[in-house]
Amino acid sequence: MSADAELPAGVPGIDVPRLADWLARALPGTGRITAIDLIAGGRSNLTYGITLEGGRRIVLRRPPLGHVLPTAHDMGREYRVLSALSAGSEVPVPATLAFCDDEGVIGARFYLMDFVEGQVLRTREDAADLTPEQAAGLSEALAAALAAIHTVDVEAVGLADFGRPSGYMARQLKRWGKQWDSSQEAIRAGGNAHDLPEYDRLVARLAERLPADAPARLVHGDFRLDNALARLKPRPEIAAVVDWEMSTLGDPLSDLGLTLVYWAEATDAQQLPVGATITTAPGFLTRRQFTERYAALTGYDLADLDFYVAFACFKLAVILEGIHARYLQNATVGEGFDTIGDAVPVLLTRAHGTLDAGSPW
Repeated sequence: MSADAELPAGVPGIDVPRLADWLARALPGTGRITAIDLIAGGRSNLTYGITLEGGRRIVLRRPPLGHVLPTAHDMGREYRVLSALSAGSEVPVPATLAFCDDEGVIGARFYLMDFVEGQVLRTREDAADLTPEQAAGLSEALAAALAAIHTVDVEAVGLADFGRPSGYMARQLKRWGKQWDSSQEAIRAGGNAHDLPEYDRLVARLAERLPADAPARLVHGDFRLDNALARLKPRPEIAAVVDWEMSTLGDPLSDLGLTLVYWAEATDAQQLPVGATITTAPGFLTRRQFTERYAALTGYDLADLDFYVAFACFKLAVILEGIHARYLQNATVGEGFDTIGDAVPVLLTRAHGTLDAGSPW
């Protein structure tokens, strides 16, 4: 296999000739690489569409460029969970093809998976041709996909050792705190330090409210509508859930809390620069209705949901601060990163408001 001579000389994050040589060994007979394009939308791990001779499309995932948070972006874990789910569950995911742990090929570990036909629905403009009935059906399909993840028999699919559910939320608080500190060091090193006193106060409040351990469940870690590929015909469905880089075993309500933080409503005072603003369009379920649908499918106790929503605000603030740090280093690929840092204080304020009210609504 060889790279097409007409390919662009530089593809950020990809050494095309070396990738072509490796692909010839890993997936013999697939033909030449004729095109590689960055699939838009990813704020963290990078996703590329690869077109092969004959028109076949596959997808490559690799870690981001520049400042990478410790313990994050483990391609091997992402490959493992997708392989397990595609082989033995009802969770819609792409089928995996090959994994490369040799960083010398493209500069990082990466994996390949099948290309899944579907739409990434993100903005209100994406809803232009969406009927209210389709919007409602898509909301229900997303709730069903989340419920499917959280009810997977982890032993049956070979993921019983995929994480340590005992003490999960306490470790999450500690882990994301370390990630925050790492990002602050990177930001200060670039001479861009800023003061966010509400962060420390929020960490203290969350530590006081840590819930008891929940049963071990698979969690996605970044579940939202625009981390899924949707199909609208013949009926609305989730064709695949993607971006599994933070998946593990833990408390499923941490996933639900984050989904609700991402889920925008038309009456929200401020919209975040991440997540799918399409949910403000007519027909989409409200956050409360989405939660009710999820509860009906899982039967889980949601009495402490305010904590999980506040924790999700904290976690997302840390993630966005890490992306902001990479942006300041000129190490992001794509557009839309210039306003990411503005969302961090908004999320901290929202978290405190949720705890003050004692309600996720």
